[in-house]
Amino acid sequence: AEQHLLKSQDWGEQPAFPPWHRHWARTQARLKVTQGDLDGAVALLNEGETLYFSHPVPDSCPITALKARVWLLQGKLTEAQTWAHEQGLSATDTLSYLREFEHITLARLRIAQYKRDGNSDSIHEAADLLARLLVNAEAGRRMGSMAEILMLQALVYEVQHDTTAALGVLARALTRAEPAGYVRLFVDEGLPMMKLLQKINSEEAVMKRYCHTLLTAFGVQVKTQPSTRTPQSLVDPLSDRELEILALIAAGFKNKEIAEQLVISLNTVLYHNKNIYSKLGVNKRALAIARARGLGLIA
Repeated sequence: AEQHLLKSQDWGEQPAFPPWHRHWARTQARLKVTQGDLDGAVALLNEGETLYFSHPVPDSCPITALKARVWLLQGKLTEAQTWAHEQGLSATDTLSYLREFEHITLARLRIAQYKRDGNSDSIHEAADLLARLLVNAEAGRRMGSMAEILMLQALVYEVQHDTTAALGVLARALTRAEPAGYVRLFVDEGLPMMKLLQKINSEEAVMKRYCHTLLTAFGVQVKTQPSTRTPQSLVDPLSDRELEILALIAAGFKNKEIAEQLVISLNTVLYHNKNIYSKLGVNKRALAIARARGLGLIA
């Protein structure tokens, strides 16, 4: 990432693209957060904010919202609340894609406020807002937003000590995030997310390999144990790709959406579906899901 930023710095200094430094500062700040230099990240975002100018392309990821997220990591909830007030943000706002990042940040703020003071209004507001955001993100098929929203819903359940619900929602988040290979999205959530991933990893799941990747990024030594589930007792076991498609089917994705997620043709998806149904001995999606759950292939 550092090498790419250095290259972009060389290219961006050309006068053909004036906003380059603002974008560079935003990405460099993201790297600082990953490295744990939160003060350095805020300084870069402050610099990038001074370089902003209005132009026809809307900014769906405002620097001010990014700065609010860093404040949350620093425990500076008062500054983050001031940001939300200045932006006129409310959990009851009419939602739109252009402010989605800001509203997700507002949900993060409400979760943090609940952790600090235990005010149930804060966590209920976060839960309601996330539920509405998820509907909008699903309608727009914004997989990155869906993964983040579902992950935050898992954390909402976790802070309320409903581990079963938290793991169920987290499994949905992982299913959406796995095709794109998101890592920092989960790792940046720290210890609460690590503990949830350890719990979900201890159970047999299609996302086990992905869980290993995430836990390794946390610095956790993951022991690979022989599988104890029954699906491989099938006469013709499902392949890794078939398991991947099966997980997406169970998550409610249509064939065309699966093709787009996995960057394969629709015909390839249909071919795999035919094999999945044949191996499971079914002829419909609903029956395939029920059969797969019975065999422990999916949660």
